[in-house]
Amino acid sequence: MRNFTLGDFDFALPPELIAQHPATERSGSRLLDGRGATPIDRIFRELPGLLAPGDLLVFNDTRVVNARLFGEKPTGGKLELLVERVVQGREVVAHMKVSKKPPLGTVLQMVGGFTATLVGRWPQDDGPLFRFELSADPYALMEQHGHVPLPPYITHTDSADDAQRYQTVFARHPGAVAAPTAALHFDQALLDALEARGVQRASVTLHVGAGTFQPVKTENIAEHRMHSERYQVPEATQAALAQVRARGGRVVAVGTTTVRTLESWAQSGQAQGDTAIFITPGFQFQVVDRLLTNFHLPKSTLMMLVSAFAGYDRVMDLYRHAIDQRYRFFSYGDAMLLDRADARRMRDN
Repeated sequence: MRNFTLGDFDFALPPELIAQHPATERSGSRLLDGRGATPIDRIFRELPGLLAPGDLLVFNDTRVVNARLFGEKPTGGKLELLVERVVQGREVVAHMKVSKKPPLGTVLQMVGGFTATLVGRWPQDDGPLFRFELSADPYALMEQHGHVPLPPYITHTDSADDAQRYQTVFARHPGAVAAPTAALHFDQALLDALEARGVQRASVTLHVGAGTFQPVKTENIAEHRMHSERYQVPEATQAALAQVRARGGRVVAVGTTTVRTLESWAQSGQAQGDTAIFITPGFQFQVVDRLLTNFHLPKSTLMMLVSAFAGYDRVMDLYRHAIDQRYRFFSYGDAMLLDRADARRMRDN
């Protein structure tokens, strides 16, 4: 087994390929079909013809909240909070962007007329995040006064279009600060076409945290510590997974967040909780057979996950093809369809 280092997951990406806005139509994005020996350039709405009746598509139904809040310290210094999760009651855990960190007990005046009191750090006293008590219900305040937490590589300020398009059409459970981006390509017409094809659907929930954009800083990737995210695999989805196995169908994960959820459940036996699973080449997948995913940042944990799933050499070849063919990258970009490496080898032999 090859010993991979951080540099193995690097690649040169022309900056103009970083999508700043979504495609005009959700299902009008491009889809790189990477299942066979030769990649095929497709359009995302062709997906139903690439799946078989009886396959099970599993989506992440988390809902992105307007987690970016602005305010100021008593001294007048400006600051920004990015709410990572609502802990209990009116208490939240957040990233804080400010020139000088205020002391515990400081009451921040937030844009919108509410306050946020700094009450501690998280997850420990020296943790990287901060605990705040807001003056009213956090979800209501974010809905009224928050901004869409667009990724750091999207350079424009959030707009009404982002409020709609940086959200899946089936988002249900609020709590994410980043969208499950592979699912952004689905619109109702495509979901109807999949149903007509006989493709089944199920959902899990993983509230995507801002740590999904956290860079890996250690050349020895085994030293990297993953962020923690909350997940749930409902009983109905567990039953659907058992049924697809019984009939010989495939489990198709829509996005890396769905992969992390399903494989965390399989590994731990826990249908809900927190996961900090770190999937790198050599990982033994237990649930997912096929993956729909967008194109990810160089040197990211998501590049490592996709390489573990489809095979490192295959993924790097597909990325080179995508760059040559001017695919659009990252959250608002295009997608690709992958088979699990061991399943592909069995099919080809």
